Amino acid sequence: MSPRCATLGSVPEPDEISNDVPRPEGRPDTRMPPWLPRAMVLALALVACFQLATWGFHQLITLLLNVLIAFFLALAVEPAVDWMAARGMRRGLATGLVFLSILVAAAGFFALLGSMLAGQITTMVEEFPQYLDSLISWTNNTLHTHLSRVEVQNNLLKSDWLQKYVQDSANNVLAVSATVLGSLFNLLTVALFSFYFAADGPRLRRALCSVLPPHRQAEVLRAWEIAVAKTGGYLYSRGLMALISGVAHYVLLEVLGVPYAPALAIWVGLVSQFIPTIGTYLAGALPILIAFTVNPWYAVWVFGFVVIYQQFENYLLQPRITARTVDIHPAVAFGSVVAGTALMGAVGALIAIPATATLQAFLGAYVKRYEVTDDLRVLGRRGRGARALARVRRTLRADQPSSPLEDREADGDPAAQGEGQGAVR
Repeated sequence: MSPRCATLGSVPEPDEISNDVPRPEGRPDTRMPPWLPRAMVLALALVACFQLATWGFHQLITLLLNVLIAFFLALAVEPAVDWMAARGMRRGLATGLVFLSILVAAAGFFALLGSMLAGQITTMVEEFPQYLDSLISWTNNTLHTHLSRVEVQNNLLKSDWLQKYVQDSANNVLAVSATVLGSLFNLLTVALFSFYFAADGPRLRRALCSVLPPHRQAEVLRAWEIAVAKTGGYLYSRGLMALISGVAHYVLLEVLGVPYAPALAIWVGLVSQFIPTIGTYLAGALPILIAFTVNPWYAVWVFGFVVIYQQFENYLLQPRITARTVDIHPAVAFGSVVAGTALMGAVGALIAIPATATLQAFLGAYVKRYEVTDDLRVLGRRGRGARALARVRRTLRADQPSSPLEDREADGDPAAQGEGQGAVR
């Protein structure tokens, strides 16, 4: 066989095939990069994990909110539990006594209100024909009409909107029942987690600190202590505002002669302060309803007072009390409530102020502050007022020799003004 035939007939081994085959000029490389399949699989896996995490978060959002509420409730009752535990009582028993006291107080309060409300509803139903006659008489005398109670009742009972409302209410009985059962389950969940958080507080802190280095453990414990103090201060401020609101509404209801004035005042104070967002409307509806049974104009007076007092509380009373008890600026307190409501609704409005106060107090230790120079742009008008006050004092005491400090204040020395203010304090 000739060398040429041997060359044509021989097949090269696989190892001898080279991938570096020269391409014709101008022709692009259409081969897939070796990393592209792995990158596509990784991107799809990340998208799937993100979708799964989003779905799980939306499914567990109610549970997470309940745990968050339970945590702040446990912080609120922890001082009482610690006080009883320090005197030899078992921590679980102390926590149970605290929650039992809260349950008994709440049950007694709502039992009192329920009996009062049932009595007033019975009175309203019995006296409804008289209210309707009075309204018809006023309408006939004012508008010169000729209405009768029988005609109004027939038109009301045969109206389409009333029949539709009754039908819709009957169809929504199952939905309302499910909502009530769901609310009871959420309340039980919050109570259970709160009990465990308060009873096992030291064990929970020990478990959390066991996975942290020593310098981080001190920070976590300090943050926990601050959270307990700020949450207690927030509850104290709410209790104080509930007391002020209850006293103010009690005076009004007693002056108007509305029955059950003490119970209604307690209702307004507690519900308006401890139920965020809709608490004010729930608190004001009951006294307005009962005042209407006495005199319809009394209901108008109570409604006006509730609206005016709410504005006074929102813009004057609440910012000042909150700033003193939780040590945050009134504007920050108001902004935190607005932000908490926008993020988490009623739950955010309830825990916004203690959470903000805790975060502010914790981060305050890491902010380095410097001494501010005595300058009129910093002192503001108080610096000019101090100089004017010094001149008036010199004029009134012209017969007495002035001290060198007063002379420097009158001349407008900022350092002397700071010394004088420190001496006054």
